[in-house]
Amino acid sequence: MNIVAEESETAAPVQHVTVMAGEVVRALTPTSGGLYLDLTAGGGGHSAALLAECASARVIAFDRDPDAIARTTERLRPFGERATVVRGSFADVEAWLASAGVEAAAGLVADLGISSQQLGDPERGMSFRVEGPLDMRMDPDAGETAWELLNRLDQDELADVIYCYGEERRSRRVARCIKQALEEGTLHTTLDLRRAVVRAVGPRRVGGIDPATRTFQALRIAVNHELQQLERLLALAPRIIVPGGVAVFISFHSLEDRLVKRALAERSLWQRMTKKPLLASAEEQRENPRSRSAKLRAAWRVEDPE
Repeated sequence: MNIVAEESETAAPVQHVTVMAGEVVRALTPTSGGLYLDLTAGGGGHSAALLAECASARVIAFDRDPDAIARTTERLRPFGERATVVRGSFADVEAWLASAGVEAAAGLVADLGISSQQLGDPERGMSFRVEGPLDMRMDPDAGETAWELLNRLDQDELADVIYCYGEERRSRRVARCIKQALEEGTLHTTLDLRRAVVRAVGPRRVGGIDPATRTFQALRIAVNHELQQLERLLALAPRIIVPGGVAVFISFHSLEDRLVKRALAERSLWQRMTKKPLLASAEEQRENPRSRSAKLRAAWRVEDPE
């Protein structure tokens, strides 16, 4: 699995940069009067790029993170009524579109990565670069926190999560050290969690990756049910875009990319636009290290059978 390294060696928040915006616009090719869905609005970068490309296109941007909703709303304000911003998860999209009288859109984009603002906000607890509570939720108003997850799972269940979602080969040792820290009352913050992982695997970086990266990624995926959410989106996508419309997915680790690849291989629903995923250009990778892990897959929605 390709592990996404943290974006900064410092604790300072990083300005989020939209990944592969040009490639998204070229894949969707927004047209006059077309309606497009940005299902992971983040900071609104992909939505803004689509709206700027075509002066009469419209975008509905969704996100479950209230901070992302605030950033997207502000960023899309200059586009007026052509932009609609909605707080909701993938599970809410179809019902919201139906309530708004929208049968299907001309295309959609889903950037599945975690934003720099989420990583840089100590209160979100997603990064071991800054000390914060063990939260990790993308929607801070729903679901259990990482702290609650760590306490609920037994040692074997925790090891399975770390192995399956982080492919950490030393998951048993990591889970044991985490549970020991909980029992000792020394596990309260993100830095406490990193210390527990380091006790299990040592401080040495492997391939430039911090020893805690795999465990933090695994717990974040588990807390937010990210793979289950993605499966729901992939099942939903054929129903909410028109035949001939385009679906674009940007993934950042192989667990996500494998699910997207498998779904877009269903020939009764999709015609892939490229055989292999698109990668960020060398220039973008230099300017935005986050883009190095990005893989973009896109496909046309095929005509429904008679």
